[in-house]
This record gives sequence, structure tokens and C-alpha cells, in this order.
Amino acid sequence: GKPGLWRIVGEFGTTTMRTTSSTAAALLATAAFAAAVTSTAAADLVERGRYLVDTIAGCGNCHTPMGPNGPDTSRYLAGGFVIEMAPFRAVVPNITSDPATGIGAWSDAEIGRAIREGIRPDGSLIGPPMPYPLYHGIADEDLAAIVAYLRAVPAVVNETEPSVYRIPLPPAWTAPIATVPAPDPADTVAYGAYLAGPIGHCVECHTPMGEHGHPDFEHRLGAGGFAFDGPWGTSISANITPVGLGDWTDAEIEHAIRDGISRDGRPLMPPMGFAYYKGISDSDMTALIAYLRSLPPQG
Repeated sequence: GKPGLWRIVGEFGTTTMRTTSSTAAALLATAAFAAAVTSTAAADLVERGRYLVDTIAGCGNCHTPMGPNGPDTSRYLAGGFVIEMAPFRAVVPNITSDPATGIGAWSDAEIGRAIREGIRPDGSLIGPPMPYPLYHGIADEDLAAIVAYLRAVPAVVNETEPSVYRIPLPPAWTAPIATVPAPDPADTVAYGAYLAGPIGHCVECHTPMGEHGHPDFEHRLGAGGFAFDGPWGTSISANITPVGLGDWTDAEIEHAIRDGISRDGRPLMPPMGFAYYKGISDSDMTALIAYLRSLPPQG
């Protein structure tokens, strides 16, 4: 591992060097090993980011424009999708690595701040429907992984128009966030809450709005009832507490999440990102379901 590598380097630096050639060879071997460790770590980070973005986070559900037959994969994460609601007309931005129309010119820290705090590099605020009250809780490690993966996404030139907000936006969504620790996957329910909240934002859509135009997480978490209008008509988010799930089995809940099929065989409607949720790992699905089972019942 890396600590061992640096211990080896330190010991090497204090060892009496017998010959120039053997020293050079050892240095080259150490450097090659360090490069391999760094390369493997970087590849693992990108793969973790790909998993999050393309499965439970479902970023493409908004950031990949739709074609006549579904998501236009030739413009993966290139933005342009319009979300029209009473408070705003949000145009989803291009988050590919294109430096002119995407985020290719942003630093890693700037991308991370935009995701977790909703602040662009120029200091302007990113508005809804990005669920910043939840994204504040993305762990440092996962944020770094998402940023690393977005760096690897091929650039797509796609200039998107500004969003229009018919409501006042606050000066900031939160105070600057220094660090967020990663939750322990061994704590199944707590890890499920992390996946359903900061990463997957399931509770954002499945919680009704409160008095101030924000989801009422305190009193109505998971109670459903949120209406979504789209080409499919109007869909109403389901109650995902034990009241709504009733006597559903774990397999039936998983089938609904992954495949968009209710326990009675009825196809479920967008905007649930079923195509993305198919790729959720078995362990993460287990944690998600355990968390849903733990929610306080909401009638």
C-alpha cells in the first residue's frame, strides 16, 4: 500500500549506497512502483465515479439530452434538457469536459464546489432543481470520484441557454463545506440513508413540499405525492415508507427500482431513472431497501 511505499523510499534514502548502478536501479524500480500505485488508485477513483454517476446518482437522467428513442448517448452529459415548472425554467448544463461549453476549464475544486455547494467558478449560484440540501452531504471520497470521472467524460460541444428563475434565490445554499466523512457501509441502514439522500436523492422526489417550497424532510420524509409533468403525462411520486410499501417483498421493491415494474405488473412512469438504477450493486440495493424499511410510516 502507499504508506509502505513511502516507508521504503525513506529507508532507501538513508541506506548507504554501495554502487551507483544498484542505487539507480533501485530508484527506477521504486519510481515505477509508485507510478503503478498512483495509476491504479486513479483508475479506481474514476471507476467509482462512473459507478455513482451512471447508476444510483443517475446524473444522465437530467444531464443527457433526450432523443426520439430515449437518451441521446452521442451527447452523453451534454445538457440542454429543459425542466419547466412554475418557479423556474431550468436548462440543464453541459457537464462534459468541453472547455468552452462544458466544465473542462474548471479546476477539480471548482467542480466539487459546484456539485456540493451550488457555486460556479464565477461565484454565481446554481439554482433548482439540483438538490443541494442533499448534495451537501456527499462524502469527500465520493465527490473526488465523481469529479475524476467527469474529467474522463469525452467533450461534447453543446452551448446551453441560461435558466430562468421566477423565485428569488438565496445568496448561497450553505456555508463553505470543509469536509464530509464517508459513511461506513457496514452500517447498512445508515449507508442506505446516504445512498437515498446525498447520492441518489430519492427522498427529494418522494417527499412532498412544505410551506416554504422545500421538501418537508422533517415531517413527511418519503410520503410521496410530488407531481411531475412531462411527455408521459403526470406522474405522482409514491409513498416509499412502510405505509406505501406495505407487504412488498424485498425482491418486489428491487424489481420496481431496477426495472420500473410495480408488484402488480404495472409499468412505473418517469422521471424515475430505471435505466440507471439497473446497475446498482447488490450490496447497495440491500442498503437502500433496509433504509426504506426503517423510515417512519407516513400516511
